[in-house]
Amino acid sequence: MDIHLYNTLTRQKEVFRPLDPQRVTMYVCGPTVYNYAHIGNARPAVVFDTLYRLMQRNFPAVVYARNVTDVDDRINQSAKDQGVPISVITDRYLAAYHADMGALGVLPPTIEPKVTQHIGAIIAMIERLIATGNAYEEDGQVLFHVPSFKDYGQLSRRDRDDMIAGARVDVAPYKRDPADFTLWKPSTPDMTGWDSPWGRGRPGWHIECSAMIERNFGIGPIDIHGGGHDLIFPHHENEIAQSTCAHNGALFCRVWMHNGFVNINAEKMSKSLGNVTLVHNLLELAPGEALRLVLLSAHYRQPLDWTETAVKDARAQLDRLYRALDSLKDVQASDGPAPAGFMAALADDLNTPKALAELHQIANAANKASDAAERARLKGELLACGWLLGLLQQDPAAWMKGAGAADVDTAAIEALIAERKAARARKDWAESDRIRDDLAAKGILLEDKAGETTWRVAS
Repeated sequence: MDIHLYNTLTRQKEVFRPLDPQRVTMYVCGPTVYNYAHIGNARPAVVFDTLYRLMQRNFPAVVYARNVTDVDDRINQSAKDQGVPISVITDRYLAAYHADMGALGVLPPTIEPKVTQHIGAIIAMIERLIATGNAYEEDGQVLFHVPSFKDYGQLSRRDRDDMIAGARVDVAPYKRDPADFTLWKPSTPDMTGWDSPWGRGRPGWHIECSAMIERNFGIGPIDIHGGGHDLIFPHHENEIAQSTCAHNGALFCRVWMHNGFVNINAEKMSKSLGNVTLVHNLLELAPGEALRLVLLSAHYRQPLDWTETAVKDARAQLDRLYRALDSLKDVQASDGPAPAGFMAALADDLNTPKALAELHQIANAANKASDAAERARLKGELLACGWLLGLLQQDPAAWMKGAGAADVDTAAIEALIAERKAARARKDWAESDRIRDDLAAKGILLEDKAGETTWRVAS
């Protein structure tokens, strides 16, 4: 099955053909580890994790790099304020990022390059750009000279004046052109820095990804470069310019993909509005799979509105899916691929809303199926589809009982169910109903089926 992906560079969906049919190369801009990740940071992690899973199902090998920016002015300031090395800040928040993304079902990337591990590669690339006349040193700064790259703006397709205004560029006296951007900047004695031909300093943001891609993938185009929509300009535009010039005009990347923004209750998420929503906090209120499902509920290129209602609906959807899976607990799943309709949805530029609709149809069929072979097939399909979406990865019985919920006393619930069973045995229906109603008031729903009573936490 062909996979079609929307290429930001060409503004159209294209059949995806990796440069090497045996090996797909993906690079996605990852976290700057100076604080906890917010839900907007989580969207590209979940979106490109889903793409990574799809590629793994369709190609022999996939090399997926998601970088870590572990030197940054915000990191430097935090380290200075706390009187600690920057590694204390970055190690703390990278561990938190891993924990949060793991809770959302995000697989570890193949490679996780860090900026601080690539300083030599960054310096070497800057030296080449100076040698080719694409960069220059001025007042302790090294800057890329934008007019030296005639195709600048090809990704964002903005007018030059609009690009400069949109980036809020610093019109500094040391710049030859207002659009020129920093490759290397000096560090004061109390600031993190490295020795270089231009003095002690640190890299600019844009050069980091170009150097890490070169070091980990070599010279030549990678297949896919991804990130949030906000990175199209200036970050990815600048990556194209410096990488193309550093490699004598060679193509840098074949397909560019960008996910849309996450809004909070129909408002842009921002510190000024006080609505920055951390994954770290959301996980105290809802299971990670529910948060992941919300992030997959809209097409990745469209804006996503994050609301409490959306989270509640996601939990209810997962309850239905897990109930279908639990109804097949006595069935050995067939070892087969996800069905064609589901795969066609994902292959159509990662159409997760349609894929989720297909998943619910499979669950509905499972609830009605009686034939043993059909039940085995449907269970296999539920699991295969679930893996591709990063859903249905828990034990159904544990999910239904709200595993991990701090306020669920499993032993107490089981004891009350035993009391209710005894009441029913002696035909004390009033007592049976009282126990059922008391549990329901506490958010515990009972289901009587085939002489057995099961329970689950209400959504």
